[in-house]
Amino acid sequence: MTNPIFNQGKRVAFTAFSFSILFYSQTVVATVIPPLRAKKAMVVSAHPLASEAGVSLLRKGGNAVDAAVATTFAISVVEPFSAGIGGGGFLLLRESKTGEIKALDFRERAPITATKNMYLDAQGKVRPNISVDGYLAVATPGTVAGMYEVHRRYGKLSWQEVLKPAIALAKDGFILSDRMTWRSLKVYEERKKVILNNPAARSIFTRNGEFYQPGERLVQQDLGKTLEEIAKNPQSFYTGNIARTIAADMAKNGGLITLEDLKSYKTTWRPPICGNFRKAKVCSMPPPSSGGVHLLQILNIIGDTDLKSLGWHHPNALHLMVEAMKIAYADRFQHLGDPDFVKVPVTQLLSDAYAKQRRQEIDMQRARSSSEVKPADFQTLKQKNVRVRLLQGAVQNPKLKPHPVADARGFKKKLPAESPETSHLTVIDEQRNAVSLTFTVNYGFGSGVVVPKTGILLNDEMDDFAKAPGVPNAFGLVSNQANAIAPRKIPLSSMTPTIISENGRLRMAVGAPGGGTIITQVLQVILNVLEYNMDAGSAVSAPRIHHQWLPDELKVEPLGLDALTITELQRRGHKIQQTAPWGNINTIIVAPDGTLEGAADPRGEGSAKGY
Repeated sequence: MTNPIFNQGKRVAFTAFSFSILFYSQTVVATVIPPLRAKKAMVVSAHPLASEAGVSLLRKGGNAVDAAVATTFAISVVEPFSAGIGGGGFLLLRESKTGEIKALDFRERAPITATKNMYLDAQGKVRPNISVDGYLAVATPGTVAGMYEVHRRYGKLSWQEVLKPAIALAKDGFILSDRMTWRSLKVYEERKKVILNNPAARSIFTRNGEFYQPGERLVQQDLGKTLEEIAKNPQSFYTGNIARTIAADMAKNGGLITLEDLKSYKTTWRPPICGNFRKAKVCSMPPPSSGGVHLLQILNIIGDTDLKSLGWHHPNALHLMVEAMKIAYADRFQHLGDPDFVKVPVTQLLSDAYAKQRRQEIDMQRARSSSEVKPADFQTLKQKNVRVRLLQGAVQNPKLKPHPVADARGFKKKLPAESPETSHLTVIDEQRNAVSLTFTVNYGFGSGVVVPKTGILLNDEMDDFAKAPGVPNAFGLVSNQANAIAPRKIPLSSMTPTIISENGRLRMAVGAPGGGTIITQVLQVILNVLEYNMDAGSAVSAPRIHHQWLPDELKVEPLGLDALTITELQRRGHKIQQTAPWGNINTIIVAPDGTLEGAADPRGEGSAKGY
């Protein structure tokens, strides 16, 4: 079948998009990458060495869980700027025998002594950078607990075996590639200061005040020793020597995490969020991630609209998607949070009646401003003190750099270039068990804190809480009282690991990093596959758009839309901002004949490996 991307005439500027990528950074990125096809099994991740680690476990007779755990620990070594054992995340697992989907929450938790106003000064203003840089930004990590929990239940090979690749990568080192990574992106130059301010981080990632360069070998001996200890006893991270070292460093430097925080940390198995789109059953992550709720909400609003007949990136299709995105992100602001602390109206948000009501609000000839798009006001959830103050202009100034400042007039238009924090990996094994896993240390290099003698880079996940109602986090996302800080609470996330089936058979697994853009990235790749019949390579390579309600702008990759389409969208009132390419999504698709087809995003340095 001819790829739909190339059948839209003047509507598509895909060739132009390739040149915009080409000149975007020091890295040459292909326009459309050909998918990898394999008959038996496949791993796709953000780094070739991590994908190879996962495949090596599959070749040894391991299953999808073994491969996912091995890949996760390997990413923790080779992608320290984005994810690691000092962070946390979410996992979706589909068992081939039953078709059952299970969701594991191993997200970080606020320390026991965390307080709602811990980042505010005496005047109630947010103190600059405290939730992003340094010890007070760190939430209790969950990655090690999550990997041990899923492997304990579903792994096939030994725990020690699945950690071997990561240990070797840490102790022997690996050669830094020249692809688009933390060494070449401007945002990581902006994170250099926080790395240099921490002696342990500085000694690992820099030499003479500069990051290691492409072609050089990065060795992490301390991390290798930590991984060896975790291989012997994973509880050491929470109750043993590793835990004591973390707690002592926190106490010494004004951090909040204690031995009690680490000892009491627990992962949570949660029912996945599932819904139907066309012939497909789409399952994704439930709260405290907002990903699954809002992915399905947008798909519900699109409903039975025949996007395929309109054509890929037709103005009507784009307009409908963007208006649906605004509604979803407005609801995210008001209603989403940790379900163990607040009532999240999942059923109401995903009901057919609600989707129909919100669909009727959309004027196909006029883009509504964000101030016109209100969050749902479900009668049962009214609270006296919960108000969408942002829409009334009562926005505090977080003065967070390099994030744009919000003031009483609302958001400044320009957002920072999306950087590759967070990491996603996808695995399907010979039996067609599937894992879709997204994990993170949050912002670039997390908090910038490495625990001495451990090599563990700690997250800055506390920034994902609402430091004050309507104050944006480092990715420009806003939230309200439902996402306020509380002891042991999990901060709201956009991570959207997703698994899709059709007629009871596995169809695809997908997920992405990218802060607030994660939900819309996953949405568009799903539509590219299910609606426009693209192969995996085309689906992840295609230009993307993004709107997150606030700021009120439609983010578009450079030359990702042709001039006629842009003119038409602007006529309808869309405020278009062309920005640097973003995201690093990957996917594996199961073809009708059972063949696997996988691709990693050409915007990053990932790869698909299979056999």
